[in-house]
Amino acid sequence: MAVVPIYFGSFASLKFKKRIKTGSKVTLAPIDDDHDDEAEFFSLEDAKMFPLFGSATLLSLYLLFTYFDKAYVNYVLTAYFAILGVGALVKAGLMIARKATGWDIKGEYKIEMFKGQKEILSYHFGIFHLVLLALSIVVGAYYAMTKQWIVSNMYGEALATSAVQLLNLDSFATGMALLAGLFFYDIFWVFGTDVMVTVAKSFDAPIKVVFPKDIFQLLASHTLHGVRGKTEFTMLGLGDIVIPGIFVALCLRFDLHNYEQTPAGKRIPKTTAFPKPYFTACFVAYALGLVATVTVMHSLKAAQPALLYLSPACILSVLATAVVRGELKQIWAYAPDTGKKKNTEPDAVSDSADNHDDANAASKRAVKSTASRTKSDTDASSVADDDEEADEPTSGRRITRSRKAK
Repeated sequence: MAVVPIYFGSFASLKFKKRIKTGSKVTLAPIDDDHDDEAEFFSLEDAKMFPLFGSATLLSLYLLFTYFDKAYVNYVLTAYFAILGVGALVKAGLMIARKATGWDIKGEYKIEMFKGQKEILSYHFGIFHLVLLALSIVVGAYYAMTKQWIVSNMYGEALATSAVQLLNLDSFATGMALLAGLFFYDIFWVFGTDVMVTVAKSFDAPIKVVFPKDIFQLLASHTLHGVRGKTEFTMLGLGDIVIPGIFVALCLRFDLHNYEQTPAGKRIPKTTAFPKPYFTACFVAYALGLVATVTVMHSLKAAQPALLYLSPACILSVLATAVVRGELKQIWAYAPDTGKKKNTEPDAVSDSADNHDDANAASKRAVKSTASRTKSDTDASSVADDDEEADEPTSGRRITRSRKAK
């Protein structure tokens, strides 16, 4: 189950391009399939600080569980992740519907919010979105009442898929630094202290994927819930899926970048049928790393830090592929378009671009903050729309609701 969100999240993170002819000049521009999705890029500085933020969050949870009633802490955490998961389920449902039907499902309505000249919220939605939202709320309420493990997995898979899609690395150096930092983070908190083990035993929220160790025992209990205290589950935290997952997604985008440099790729077909040597190598290495983790865990009958095996597997697979293909310089030089390049157009255009970046700053920071919390929380678990022109915003604050898209 861990490879599913990585696979679909990686392909969802691809940004295809189309030809735009301006006079005699032909340029390439991204095809924007979902206007409300804004990817957040991790820089090298972010990668260096991530283990520190994760450690701070892990310690905070440890103190909460030590000095406060665990039941009340879990109530709050369950509510938080259940609400967060509703949005993830809607997003996952839209992705599945688009892939299964081929329909271009976009919202005919739009909600906007401005603060001064800055757009701080813009979201397209339609009837289908509202139906998915209602179903997701029902699922969330059911999980909050029952803590059913299959529903928990649905939440976890949806959250991980969204994270892999929206959290992008700005270079291979950043990705390798992030994996290396969390490699030592995992080792220290699992083998060096009892903090992670304590949090793992106390934490009860949909931030992990679980599977019964003995499926026959579960079936014999005549309930998918299992028998509390008797049915044992194997757990993998979302952090051990998302962190390697965004590195695997980077490999897929690099494969697409290489394909776009070829004669066939320069025709820019919107297709996923292109050579994927780096994605394949890293994806397979991740799967083998998971097998190694589970094997060692069962052999030693002791908790294992998953990134102890996953980080080297992902890094070495990419480096080995680059050496074999003679592309070491290319992977180090690769820099995805983060949308933050300096604008050389007139000031008015530059100001407009800056306002657009500022408009999404709050939601982007929220995505990255959630990822940081999820990594530290879920490490513990692993131990135990067509575009429309926006109206010119006026000064002050205003909200535009349910306006028909042009």
